[in-house]
Amino acid sequence: VSTQSTGEFFMAITNSTLTFFVCLSFLKLLLIPAYRSTDFEVHRNWLAITHSLPVTKWYYEETSEWTLDYPPFFAYFEFFLSQIAQYFDPNMLHIENLNHSSYNTILFQRLSVIVSDVILFYAISQFLNCLEIKDEPGSIFSKKETIQIITFSSAGLILVDHIHFQYNGFLLGLFILSIAHILQGRELLGAFYFALLLNFKHIFLYVSPVYFVHLLVHYCRAKETATNRYQWKWRNFISLGFIVAVVFALSFGPFLYWGQLGQVISRLFPFKRGLVHTYWAPNFWSLYNILDKILSLVGKKYNLLIIHENLASFSSGLIGVGEHQVLPTITPIHTFILTLISIVPILYHLVRHSQDTKHQFLNAIIQCTLCSFMFGWHVHEKAILMVSIPLSLTAGYSENS
Repeated sequence: VSTQSTGEFFMAITNSTLTFFVCLSFLKLLLIPAYRSTDFEVHRNWLAITHSLPVTKWYYEETSEWTLDYPPFFAYFEFFLSQIAQYFDPNMLHIENLNHSSYNTILFQRLSVIVSDVILFYAISQFLNCLEIKDEPGSIFSKKETIQIITFSSAGLILVDHIHFQYNGFLLGLFILSIAHILQGRELLGAFYFALLLNFKHIFLYVSPVYFVHLLVHYCRAKETATNRYQWKWRNFISLGFIVAVVFALSFGPFLYWGQLGQVISRLFPFKRGLVHTYWAPNFWSLYNILDKILSLVGKKYNLLIIHENLASFSSGLIGVGEHQVLPTITPIHTFILTLISIVPILYHLVRHSQDTKHQFLNAIIQCTLCSFMFGWHVHEKAILMVSIPLSLTAGYSENS
């Protein structure tokens, strides 16, 4: 499979896309001295934690407020990067060196993001191999080249990864790889990449129902022509479960063995951070908070309501659990139920309408990520990339997209 995938990858690369990749990489190099957010220090601290401490202490370390709160595979990824980082500036790997930002530290961390974008470029190429697109005569770029350029040069992705500072390109690359392999009929490989992704960043759990339903309906069962009935393909089901179980065992198994699974889970799901992020994502809860604020101001002005001034505010600019003044206060379980309700029609459509399953699968993923963005707990504004990047890929088969 790897030999075939590599061959297809080079087939998808043209002189135009390769030239564009190089030029965009040089543009990213120019952004090395640009503004960077607190996420830069977050990842520097994680480099220090994974390099300086044994694995058993990674999820307990709290010298910095930016504690390790990503799944184990991302922690291993940081450990791998730290082995290279020590040759740039070993001082960045000292836990007590909070907010360390020497030139070599900045250079290394920026370069690590630029290099990891190769995964995204490769993933887009893999996805384009799923499409059969007829080009219009006289076009400067083929449609596949256009999709690759549009997706890889996403302004939002450049802003978040190469200025703000994160590794979304790398993670979205794994996401697209899993989609591409499933669309190519390599369901086990697609499931492997998605399980891998979940153990790098657990926010992608929001789309796991789509994967579960699609693979269960279209891979683990088959319709017999003679009887017109569905039969379970138990071998496929067991193979699928085995691959996912192995990936999660490699990731969480050691922590389960050390009796630290509860600690890891508490870091991954810090519900005390509140309903909304410091910078509100433009979703349903931002409108809910604004309405609550308006009602509280009107109620206070006309003495219609008793307003408790000591309640934590959602508009204070701080991360934390707040309480609404007028409307019912939202808890994590409320957001979970509402998100689940919103994706049920998507899953139903995926099951009932089995024609054109490739397009149905990708459309369901896009719709599901949008539902999670709209109704999820503590959603970051940059989470819209989970919607916009896959959506840009649909331009290859749907003019309506």
